[in-house]
Amino acid sequence: QVQLVESGGGLVQAGGSLRLSCAASARTFSQYAMGWFRQAPGKEREFVAAISWSGVITRYADSVKGRFTISTDNAKNPVYLQMNSLKPEDTAVYYCAARAATVPSLSRWDYGYWGQGTQVTVSS
Repeated sequence: QVQLVESGGGLVQAGGSLRLSCAASARTFSQYAMGWFRQAPGKEREFVAAISWSGVITRYADSVKGRFTISTDNAKNPVYLQMNSLKPEDTAVYYCAARAATVPSLSRWDYGYWGQGTQVTVSS
């Protein structure tokens, strides 16, 4: 069983930065690709970024390319989402997710483990 815990959310002004962290707790946590998704009120949960187990392959939603960076350390835990140049439309609950595969996916249906979410609010 993999448990994921996000942290780092908060309130920030437009143009500011936040770094989200996702820590995994499991007896064995190997060869899991990781992803970040977000859900704004009244909207579907959408893909933000993902990273392969090796950390070599990354994928981003067009809306965050050039502003957000997903990364992990050598131990593959935790996974970070550095968010720069934040916009009010980035306001959402951000979820960390893990899938039992080495390559990332842009589909939320491919992820079997989810964190509880962390709120990010960007004021204009």
